[in-house]
Amino acid sequence: MSTHIEVSLGLWQDRPPHEVLDTARVADDWGYRAIWIGEMATWDAFALGTSIGQRLTQADLVLGPLAVAVRDPVMIAMGAASVAALTSRGVSVALGASSPIVVDGWHGRDWRSTATSLAESAVAVRALLDGAKASVAGTVVRTDGYRLRLPPPRSELVIAAFGDRAIRVAAAHADRLVLNLIDPDSVRLMVAKLRVAAHELGRPCPRVAVWVATAIEPGPQALEQLRRAVVGYLAIPGYSDVFRRAGFGDVVDFAQGRPHPADILARIPDELVSVTGLVGDAARVERRIKEYAAAGADDIVIVPSATGEDPAGERTLRLAAAIRDSIT
Repeated sequence: MSTHIEVSLGLWQDRPPHEVLDTARVADDWGYRAIWIGEMATWDAFALGTSIGQRLTQADLVLGPLAVAVRDPVMIAMGAASVAALTSRGVSVALGASSPIVVDGWHGRDWRSTATSLAESAVAVRALLDGAKASVAGTVVRTDGYRLRLPPPRSELVIAAFGDRAIRVAAAHADRLVLNLIDPDSVRLMVAKLRVAAHELGRPCPRVAVWVATAIEPGPQALEQLRRAVVGYLAIPGYSDVFRRAGFGDVVDFAQGRPHPADILARIPDELVSVTGLVGDAARVERRIKEYAAAGADDIVIVPSATGEDPAGERTLRLAAAIRDSIT
């Protein structure tokens, strides 16, 4: 089995912000090949990446997905080059569309034309990361004349996608596609679309990574944390279809009525989080990893639950490393 297992920091909002430093240390100690550092409500990804990267002995870094409507290509390339120069670690860059709440609500930027913005940003960021001057005069993204002064990191470019247009953007520009909150059957469908698009564009098919919330031998706190994490997704088209196909149509219907989030949470059974997560004992998690791999996932990116029962996700990371070693 050639599937790689990597780690993404959970950035759980019910946990102390600095706990992610411990999670990264544990992941590095257990030999995970890469640590993903996302960006939303807590840490600046480049600052956290630098702090973590200076302490790593084995893992490389994947920064993002970074919202292309919030960060422009020059900012992204400068940030990635800075982290690479200050840490001497390999640094990949992931781009994504984020959400209307983050882009429009928090940052006051235009969230429309996300696929166009993603494609135009990918062209510019790719050129800059390779040390070239980027010249893009797009519909959304415009940049001309800048070249990195730091050594170009020549980063792997990752694109987060879900819809058909974003999948085609990934096929055209990405070294790797990342999918989030998705079950193996949906992975199979997305991979098929990606392969068709890459063939039509005359490009090698990008590798496919899947982010999966993970709690091995979970206690009540972990199940509660994972249930909270899906509340905001149940009413979103695409994500809602995943849970409806898995037999939770009644929960989806309730969420689409836009009740208070606490009322949605009360309706979510523990079993629902297993649809898009690695949840249960080690044997169950191993079977699920193999299902994702059989569906076309090249890389499984575990997002370890961190709770008072499992601080920093240490137990989950330790048990997942044992599974990794037994199947790879």
